Amino acid sequence: MELGALVYKLYRALTYGVSPFLHLHMRWRRLRGLEHSRRWHERFGHPSAVRPPGSLVWFHAVSLGEGMAAVPVIRRCNEMKPEMTILMTMATVSAFEVIKKQLPDGVLHQFAPLDTPVAIDRFLSHWKPNAIVIMENELWPNLIMSAAQLRIPLALLNARMSTKSFERWSSPLLLPLASLLLSKFSLIAPLSSLQGIHYQLLQAPPFVINFSGDLKYVVNKFHVSSGTSESIRDLKAELSEMKVWIASSLHKGEEEVILRVHNLLLQSHPDSVVIIVPRHPHHGQQIAQKLRKDGQSVALRSRNEKLTSQKTNIYVVDTLGELREFYRVAPIAVIGGSFFQGLTGHNVSEAAAAGCAVITGCHVGHFSHMVKAMQQANPLSITQVSSKLELKEAVDMLLSNPEILEAHQRACKEVYESLSSCIISNVWNLLDIHIFRGK
Repeated sequence: MELGALVYKLYRALTYGVSPFLHLHMRWRRLRGLEHSRRWHERFGHPSAVRPPGSLVWFHAVSLGEGMAAVPVIRRCNEMKPEMTILMTMATVSAFEVIKKQLPDGVLHQFAPLDTPVAIDRFLSHWKPNAIVIMENELWPNLIMSAAQLRIPLALLNARMSTKSFERWSSPLLLPLASLLLSKFSLIAPLSSLQGIHYQLLQAPPFVINFSGDLKYVVNKFHVSSGTSESIRDLKAELSEMKVWIASSLHKGEEEVILRVHNLLLQSHPDSVVIIVPRHPHHGQQIAQKLRKDGQSVALRSRNEKLTSQKTNIYVVDTLGELREFYRVAPIAVIGGSFFQGLTGHNVSEAAAAGCAVITGCHVGHFSHMVKAMQQANPLSITQVSSKLELKEAVDMLLSNPEILEAHQRACKEVYESLSSCIISNVWNLLDIHIFRGK
C-alpha cells in the first residue's frame, strides 16, 4: 500500500473514532451561539431540504471571504446552466447571514458537513452532486476521497495555501497524502503563479492547474446591494464638512495603532473623523466600551448613534455586511490585518472598487500577490507602511492635499478595473471544459 493511501486510512479511522466527541463539541458550540440553533444537525450531513430532480453542483466555502468569492461564479453558472440546481454550503452562521442575501433565487443552502466518514457519506448519499467546486484551501480528505470514489468531478477555485499550511502539507508524512488528494481534482485554479508553484510542489498533476485570476477582484462587481440605507446617507451628510478616513478589518490590538494615529492627526486636522470597522462585531463593542471608560466620545453603528458633538470624532462599526457602504463614505481606507507580524492581510480590492485611496501595513500574507500586482500597475494605487509614524504621515498627506488624494483614488480605481476584467469568463470557461465537460 502506498504511503498516501495508508495515511488517509489512518485519518479516516481517526475521524471515525472522534465522531462522538465532535457531536458533543457541536452541541457546546450551539449553546454558545456558534452554530445555528435549529439547523446545526446539518453539520453531521442530515439534510433539511429535498434534493430537486436533475443535475446538481455543490459549491463549498467555509468563511465569509471564500463565500463572497464564490458568489460571482454561482451567478454565472446560474446564467449559463439555468436547468442546473446549485447547492452552497458554509461552515459559519455569520457568513451565512451575509451570503444568503447575495445568492440568486433558487440556490439551496446547507451548513457544511464535518469531514467525518459518516457525515460526508450521508451528505453525498442525499444530495448526489454531479460536480463539486471547493473554494480556496479546503483539502478535506474524507470529502475528496469519497467524491473521487463516486467519480464526482472536483474543482478547487481561487486555490491558495498560507506558508504555514504549505510547510505542513510538505512534511514527509503529509506530502504523500497531499499528492493523493490533489490527484483527484479535475481542475485546480490557483489565485497566483506563486500559489500554482505551491500546488506543483505538492505534486498536483500539471495538466489540472490552470490560471484564471483572483476571484476576490470581482466580488465587488457582482455584489448585490439593497441600496444605501437612510442611516448611512444621514452619516454621509453629517461628515460632509469633515475629513474622513476609515480603518477596516481590524484584528485585536490594531485599533490601538489606529487610535494613536488618529490622536496625532487631530493636532493638524481637528475636523478629522475615523471610522473603525473591526473584523468581528463584538470587538467593535469592546472598543467603544473601552473608549467611553477612558472618557472619550464615540458613536456606535449598531445603536445608530449620531456624531452630534464636535468632540465625537470616532465612529465604530459593530455590524456585518455594511463595509462596502462605508467605503463610499470615506475617501481614504486603511486595511487592517496587516500591522502585526503573523497577520496575513485582507482584501484591498473592495476599497479600491469603491474608489478609495488604499493604505495597508506590510504583513499582507495571503494578499501579497494582489498588493504587488496593483503596485506594479501603478505605484499610487496602494501605499504600504511599516510603522505608526509612516501610517500617520501617509494619512496626513492625503488629508492635507486634495489633488494628491484624488490622484491616489483614481489610480486605485483604474488599476482595480483593469485587473478585474475577464476573470469570471475565464473561470466559467475552465469549469465548462474541465468539470461540466461542455454538457
